Amino acid sequence: MVTVDVRLHQDRARQDLPRPRLVIGGKDVTDASGGVHEHRNPATGLVQARIPLAGPAEVDQAVAAARQAFEVWGPMRPAERRRLLTRFAGLIRDHIPDFAAICPLENGVCIGGWAENVGPHVADWTEYYAGWADKIEGMVGAAYSPYENVEYTLAEPYGVIGHIITWNSPALSLAMKVPPSLAAGNTVVIKPAESTPFSALLFADLAREAGLPDGVINVVTGLGDAGAALVRHPGVDKISFTGGPATARRIMADAALGLKPVVFELGGKSANLLFADTDLDTVVPYCAAFAMSNTGQGCALPTRLLVERPVYDEVVARVTAVVAHLPVGDPLDPTTFIGPLIDSAARDRVQGLIDKAVEERAGRLVHGGERIDSDGYFVTPTVFADVDNRSDLAQREIFGPVLAITPFDTEDEALALANDTEYGLSAYLQTRDIGRVNRLVPRLRAGTVYVNPGPNPITSPATPFGGVGTSGFGREGGRAGLDEFIHVKGVGVARA
Repeated sequence: MVTVDVRLHQDRARQDLPRPRLVIGGKDVTDASGGVHEHRNPATGLVQARIPLAGPAEVDQAVAAARQAFEVWGPMRPAERRRLLTRFAGLIRDHIPDFAAICPLENGVCIGGWAENVGPHVADWTEYYAGWADKIEGMVGAAYSPYENVEYTLAEPYGVIGHIITWNSPALSLAMKVPPSLAAGNTVVIKPAESTPFSALLFADLAREAGLPDGVINVVTGLGDAGAALVRHPGVDKISFTGGPATARRIMADAALGLKPVVFELGGKSANLLFADTDLDTVVPYCAAFAMSNTGQGCALPTRLLVERPVYDEVVARVTAVVAHLPVGDPLDPTTFIGPLIDSAARDRVQGLIDKAVEERAGRLVHGGERIDSDGYFVTPTVFADVDNRSDLAQREIFGPVLAITPFDTEDEALALANDTEYGLSAYLQTRDIGRVNRLVPRLRAGTVYVNPGPNPITSPATPFGGVGTSGFGREGGRAGLDEFIHVKGVGVARA
C-alpha cells in the first residue's frame, strides 16, 4: 500500500476560502432552507467549512432578483456593459492569486499545475466576451423585398439564464458560461455544486466590486432539488449545464416541461491517436502528463491512448516511466502534480473500477493499481496496456488518474477504435504527416480535435468547445459560445 504524506496548514485554508453564503440580488444569505453541507478538504478529509444550501425558496428569490436586474442590464447601452465587464475582467486579473489559492482547498487541484492557470483563464474569457458586448448587431436580410417592405433581424438576449456549474473546474466553467451570457444582455442564476461553491463566491464578489448591478449575478449553491427548481422555474429562459449525461437527461426532461432550450457540455472518453512518425521525445511526456492532469478529473482529457504498433512497446514503457515519476501528494505543494480526488465517494469509485479491471483482465496493469494510505482522497496514478476497447477502461468515463493504452495497425483501425464510443467531446492526433491530419480530422467523431502538443486549446476563449453524441450539444467559446445566449427576432416593416 502506498502512503501519501500531506502537510496542510488549516489556518491558511480558513484564510483563503471566501465566507460560505448565497448571493441573491446583491445580498449575502447565510440562513437557507436547503440545510448545510460540511465541506471537507480533499487532501485531509477534514471539515473546513459549512456551506448553506439553497432550496426552492432561495432559487425563486434568485430568479426574481435576476428578472428585476434584467430590466436594467438588458436595455443598458452595450458600450456601458462592455465598460463594466472590462472592469470586471481587470479585477479578476488582479485576484489571480486568490483563484489559485482557492482551488487546492475547494477540490484538490494542485497549486503548481492547473490551479495557477485558473485565474488567467477566467480573466481571459471575461475580457474576451467583454469585447463582444458592443459588437452584437442585428443582421440585415433582404433590405427591400419585392413588395418594398423593409426586412431585418434583431439579436436579443433571452432574459435569465440558469447556469449549473461543474465541480471539477468550477472557475473555468463559470468563465465559459457567464461572461457570454452577460455580454449578450442576460442576467444569471448560478448553481454551483455543494462541494465547490468558493470560486463562484469570489466571482460574484468581484462582479459586485466592478459595479455590475445587484441581481445580474446570483449564486445559489445547492443539491439536486435546487438544480431541479432552477430548471423548472418559469422565470428562467435557458439552461446551461456542465456535468454528466445522467444528470443531463434529468435536466432535459425537466426543461421539456416548459419547452426550455438547453446547452450541455457533458462527459468524454477522448481518444489520443499516436502514430509512429511522431517525435516521441516531445509527444510521450505530453500524452502521459495531460491524461493525468487535474488528477484525471477532466471531461476532455485524452484518457485513451491508441498507439501504432511499430512504436507500441516503446511508448508503453516511456509512458509508464513518466507516470511513475509524477509527484503525488499535498496540492498546496508547488512540486505536486497529482493531488486528491474530490471526495471519498470519488476515491472509492475510481479505486473500485481499477480493481474490477484487474480482476476482469480488461488490460495489462503496468503501473499503479495500489491503494493509498491517507486520510485524503488519493488514488495511485494507474496505467493499463493492451486494453480491450469494449471494456469499461476504454468505454467508461472513469474521472480519475487512469490511462488506457491500446495498439493499432492501420489508420482505419485507429479511426474505428477512436470512434467506438458513445462520447464525442474531444480527440487528439499525434503525427507529422499533414496528409494524415487532413484525412483523419474530418472523420473523427468529436466536437473538437487537437493535433500535436501545444498550449491547451480547451481553455482558449476564441475556440468553440463542445461535443456530439453523449458528450452533449451547443458550444462554449468564440462567437458560437456567444450565440448560445442570443435569440434572433425577424422583423418586417411594410411601407406606410
